[in-house]
Amino acid sequence: MDKVTNAISLILISFIISVIIGYFLIKILTKKHINQSLSIYLEERHKSKSHTPTMGGLIFSITLLIVGILLYITNKITISFNLIIVWFTILSYSLIGFIDDFLIIKNHNNKGLSEKNKFLLQMLVALVFFYLFLKAGNETLIWIHSLNIKVNISWFYGLFILFVLVASSNAVNLTDGLDGLAGGLSLIAFLTFGIIAYNTSWLSGYIEIAYTCFILVGSLFGFLIYNMNPAKIFMGDTGSLALGAGLGSIAILTRHELLLVLIGIVFVIETLTCIIQRFYYKLTHKRLFLMTPIHHSFEKKGYKEADIVKYFWIVGILASLVALAFGVLL
Repeated sequence: MDKVTNAISLILISFIISVIIGYFLIKILTKKHINQSLSIYLEERHKSKSHTPTMGGLIFSITLLIVGILLYITNKITISFNLIIVWFTILSYSLIGFIDDFLIIKNHNNKGLSEKNKFLLQMLVALVFFYLFLKAGNETLIWIHSLNIKVNISWFYGLFILFVLVASSNAVNLTDGLDGLAGGLSLIAFLTFGIIAYNTSWLSGYIEIAYTCFILVGSLFGFLIYNMNPAKIFMGDTGSLALGAGLGSIAILTRHELLLVLIGIVFVIETLTCIIQRFYYKLTHKRLFLMTPIHHSFEKKGYKEADIVKYFWIVGILASLVALAFGVLL
């Protein structure tokens, strides 16, 4: 019962703080004209969003810092290597996204960091992650819990970390195309991983990792107050890269990397449709989908934005329930 009470308390506190931060941040960003630059392919349908402030990811990044510091100075948490890994990953990817957003705004187009520079920064984060991971005494295992299969891949685990972080961060980034879509799905995923983390008592710092998940759940609730259709702010790469990398880091530490695919099934589908579309077009010079990521295909078919978000959320909830059944209950 104490675990449930602590989780609810963290969600409520983080929600209140994020709502307050969001209120003032929107005013500041609007005054400074920190607006989203839209893709030329979306301008017709999303024209009304062209003056919407971006960098809304600062709402949950700042909330995470504030609540985390409060927990530390009140002796509610202790600092472990594993907790440092999660926070370092989230905040580092938030910084990468912030730089990307800043360059986009500065250049008044959709060209931020080059793919090469972004990948180099992501690789640097993965190297630090791997160093701290080994320092914490973690084993380089691919672990399939339900089948109790463990495979030691030695230093290749560093490459595995890089792959998971890059894949998960880019998957959330691609999904962030409709009001409330990526934020809501991330909220569902972090709530699921918070429950999973609570059940990994063998992991050093597992309580603090669960707390991190619940702080992000509360702050995403607050963010969605301003991000639901019609959005008053977008999370930008500042938010989407941080959320995806955060999910990836927690999946790695709790040894549920494969379960991340199920929990984030909508993110996976969104990414796969982009990959399939690209290869199909190169082979046939035709498009398999009306537009990718796939949520834009539903828009082109005439579905309302709010309905698409609602249906995708339902898929995310059902997938997370199945993941909890296999990852925790079984």
